Amino acid sequence: MLLPSEIESKLLIPAVRAILSKELVLEKGLKEEEVARMLGITQAAVSNYLRGTRGDNELIAKLMSLSEIMSMIKEISNDLSTNRAYTAKTLSKFIALCNYMRYSLIICDAHHSLERNIDEKVCEQCKIILTGTQQ
Repeated sequence: MLLPSEIESKLLIPAVRAILSKELVLEKGLKEEEVARMLGITQAAVSNYLRGTRGDNELIAKLMSLSEIMSMIKEISNDLSTNRAYTAKTLSKFIALCNYMRYSLIICDAHHSLERNIDEKVCEQCKIILTGTQQ
């Protein structure tokens, strides 16, 4: 059984980094090396994200289809391309994005793609914790 933080680190954050890499290189014209430095990853990772050989492509496509997610990612991309580094404001936007993916239960879809036989009682309890509401 994976914890929500593990789902974020294994799937969601890499998917967001893939989208950010594409935004920053293809839309903003930054160099792969600069994007790698800003995102705290290697240039090879950026290159692989751009080619689609790294990250969960199905999850990346799903995130890219969600307007709220893309709006948040574009804000982060604009901040990074302007400041050429993470600022407190950019970090807060990234954390808000991660929180949104938890609260909107996007994280659950990602979790089910990794672990297919999750005990439904555990799943329901996790949803209550993530959303702060009773189902």
